[in-house]
Amino acid sequence: MEITLTGITTTGTPHLGNYVGAILPAIEASRRTDVRSFYFLADYHALVKCQDPALVHRSRLEVAATWLALGLDVENVIFYAQTDIPEILELTWMLTCVTAKGLMNRAHAYKAAVAENMADPDKDPDKGVTMGLFCYPILMAADILMFKASKIPVGKDQVQHLEMARDIAARFNYLYGEHFVLPEAVVDERAAVLVGLDGRKMSKSYGNTIPLFEPEKALRKLIMRIKTNSLPPETPKDPATCTLFQIYQAFATVGETAALRERYAQGIAWGEMKQLLFEYLNARLSEPRQRYLELLQEPDHIEQILKRGAARAREYSAPFLQELRRAVGIWPLGQG
Repeated sequence: MEITLTGITTTGTPHLGNYVGAILPAIEASRRTDVRSFYFLADYHALVKCQDPALVHRSRLEVAATWLALGLDVENVIFYAQTDIPEILELTWMLTCVTAKGLMNRAHAYKAAVAENMADPDKDPDKGVTMGLFCYPILMAADILMFKASKIPVGKDQVQHLEMARDIAARFNYLYGEHFVLPEAVVDERAAVLVGLDGRKMSKSYGNTIPLFEPEKALRKLIMRIKTNSLPPETPKDPATCTLFQIYQAFATVGETAALRERYAQGIAWGEMKQLLFEYLNARLSEPRQRYLELLQEPDHIEQILKRGAARAREYSAPFLQELRRAVGIWPLGQG
């Protein structure tokens, strides 16, 4: 059976861009019965970017509640927290011991940090660079290789990490025998990349996001803040360059999108369009928002779901780690 794996980093509150780009396709895929799917909270990965314990803790709850509120089928998939699988970190060390430093030197995130440092007057290439950032791709490889996942849905920015995971797995297999499946990246070219409030890509790092389950009044205020041009109401408008239209299109049906495109050609007022978008999103998200708020009040229930998922995941990881230990020469001294 084909095995897929999806990690969800717990570094903030999920926003509309997360929903249309990653969450919605993954929720739909979770209902497939012809594959074995692993979905996990990447809470160890969160420590690379965030050293605020309260924020990490809150984000774990919010991210898990978001996926459950939107209908993740936890009976069909294995849903767990990375931190509940101790075998992941042991495998990370095994992989670290076969990974070339030169490979890690080429990681985009590390190179970007070095380039930024070299632009500073003191030109210290390692300023602020932690080993967590440097070795991030190895932990990601362990997440994938532990469960022999063959298909990994990722954005284009993560393709390099998949290639690194393949390289690391191939090196281990060369040294110790064929243990790992070489994973393949699955990039959905149709996945939408939403623009945020200021016209740039919607991202927490830019501070331009619209939280997915923002309360009704706050949601309306944020939509009213979306940047538009100064064209008067009667002037035809280009939907291709409009953030409001792009967000609407990501949620709407083909027919609804076509109808709105016609209204743009006729000249829709920006205030009218913003109100239309608010009403559409609010109606679409009101039911899962209510479920999300209920789940936030049931952290123990969410924890139980994650623990059950971890127990199922460890049915795979625990015996596989014993296999890998033996492969590298670690087994009871009394055994041959």
